[in-house]
Amino acid sequence: MKVNLLASAGGVSFLYLLAGMLPVQAIPTFEERASDTQALNYSENIVVSSNNIFDETSISINDKIESVPVLNKKQESTDLAVAASNFFPQTVLKNSNSSDSSRLIAAAEIQEQEQVTSVSQLSDVKPTDWAFAALQSLVERYGCIAGYPNGTYRGNRAMTRYEFAAGLNACLDRVNELIATATADLVKKEDLVTLQRLQEEFSAELATLRGRVDALEAKTAVLEANQFSTTTKLNGEAIISAIGATGGAPGRDNPNIVLVNRVRLNLNTSFTGKDLLITGLQSYNFLGGVDGSGSIQESLGLASPILSASSARTSFEPQFPGVNVKDLSPVSANSIQLYKLLYIFPVADKLTLFAGTAAEVSDAFPTITPFYGEGQESISRFAGLNPVVRVSGGTSGTGLASAAGFIFSLSKQLDLRALYGSVNANLPSSSPDILPGVSNTPLGAGVFGGSSVVAAQLTFRPTSSIDIGLNYANSYHEINILGTGLVSGDIGSLAGVPLGIPVKLNSVGGTATWRFSPKVALSGYGAALFVEDSSGRVDASTTFTSWMVGLHFNDLFSKGNNAGLIFGQPLYRTDAGGDAQVTPAGANRAVPYHLEAYYRLRLTDNISITPGAFVLFNPESDSRNDTTTVGVLRTTFTF
Repeated sequence: MKVNLLASAGGVSFLYLLAGMLPVQAIPTFEERASDTQALNYSENIVVSSNNIFDETSISINDKIESVPVLNKKQESTDLAVAASNFFPQTVLKNSNSSDSSRLIAAAEIQEQEQVTSVSQLSDVKPTDWAFAALQSLVERYGCIAGYPNGTYRGNRAMTRYEFAAGLNACLDRVNELIATATADLVKKEDLVTLQRLQEEFSAELATLRGRVDALEAKTAVLEANQFSTTTKLNGEAIISAIGATGGAPGRDNPNIVLVNRVRLNLNTSFTGKDLLITGLQSYNFLGGVDGSGSIQESLGLASPILSASSARTSFEPQFPGVNVKDLSPVSANSIQLYKLLYIFPVADKLTLFAGTAAEVSDAFPTITPFYGEGQESISRFAGLNPVVRVSGGTSGTGLASAAGFIFSLSKQLDLRALYGSVNANLPSSSPDILPGVSNTPLGAGVFGGSSVVAAQLTFRPTSSIDIGLNYANSYHEINILGTGLVSGDIGSLAGVPLGIPVKLNSVGGTATWRFSPKVALSGYGAALFVEDSSGRVDASTTFTSWMVGLHFNDLFSKGNNAGLIFGQPLYRTDAGGDAQVTPAGANRAVPYHLEAYYRLRLTDNISITPGAFVLFNPESDSRNDTTTVGVLRTTFTF
């Protein structure tokens, strides 16, 4: 490999010049690098949006986008003796007599350098310097000088014997190259004698250096041969949780404590280094089905008659457990499903596009609130996201919709995101009705013919401690539902109107978080959902509102342990007009409230336990229901 280093034109001058030959940088040991495939072989440079943050439970445009490994051409060879003439190896070697013995501290970090063709290019070398003539001779005779990127030489810097050996090895290669290219007349006899003596003096160091490089190359070859993929990373999460509850509807017995699980595997692939293909697989053992049977909510008597929408739902269970809501087919416990398939790719410095056949609204929109994190943060569905983000099945947990949209970064503090989602885009036509106006594919069919949503979020960060998100969603549903899964009134949102009546929704909301200290944040949201008949067969409208406020604590009592204290109002029907009723038949209307506390205890970097509970006052907006408490002990494994 051709490496341009400093060598002396003769005798003692050679030693002094070689002492200042290398720019140096402390970097990990060969052994440390050999254990890290990415450090040896890859460059991680996915750039989708400056505001993107991935959560732990799934991979999305937002949730902490982890860089996908991409082959870096500059690091395909780790041989210290081979590099293109326009690159320079930065090598730091410990002295064999140091306290660290002869441990190799640094490896071949390639950095672009320009060849020095004149000694005047080195700003800190002056004609009055004692070694100026020898240095000038090296430039003119051998051309093996390279300075630091800032144009300095730093000839007075101290060096180790290993650094000297590395420089000597490079100079020997340069001399051999001159001889091989018929320019041996440029090599003086006294230079060869000096180099020979130096080679003998540093033979042990040279042998150690070459041996360590050989060992590194062997380890690298093993890693490359056994790596999972050159373009794809695999990560995952497993949640195992015990759930118990008391209270519920009058005359109901408390349900048994249940043990449930959810497992997700995510494949994150990049083809160019700037794009990202997310493929997510999951399985879970939550039950429910079309009528909610087998679920905690149904046992409490707090679920809707169909599709088990309820305020007693935990954060990590799907919106429609045990059923494929697209065609009402059953989903057996722990069957494997594709819950995410999404491709993100930048088309300009400030514009990124995304599209997929299994996506969620929360994949594209920053969550703002620190309580979001199905496996790590809040334990209820209520606390994690603004209801406007959840409308139309936007956070079903099963990748319900096909979606496409964009992220436009107006500035570092402001960005706009929008998407169009269609629930049954893969179905060419609807199935026959099983209820009046309700088909066996209740959400319709086709990209533009079934239930759909157009959603947008403007995210604003006026300071480093304040995040604000403003949301709007316009939705159309084939049946009379909200699609949030947050309360039982989600199904039959226009109370008193048949389920088969299609509806349209206009939803607005805002979320804000203020980190008023490094470890404490105040966060909250407000939302209003306006529902109207879309069929023209009835005249009906209603309004739902919801709000939440909470304190989030980082590193509480110990580093890595988080906690949350949350209070708010679940979705509540505040108004109704026309044929719609403000209070469903038989209910005693009352304002519902939600109180929640949890504490995440991090056992290791990959294992955490979260005990917590939430209390529902006037659950499902009905004072006849007993105050309900849901307790959760969640264990989360990430890998």
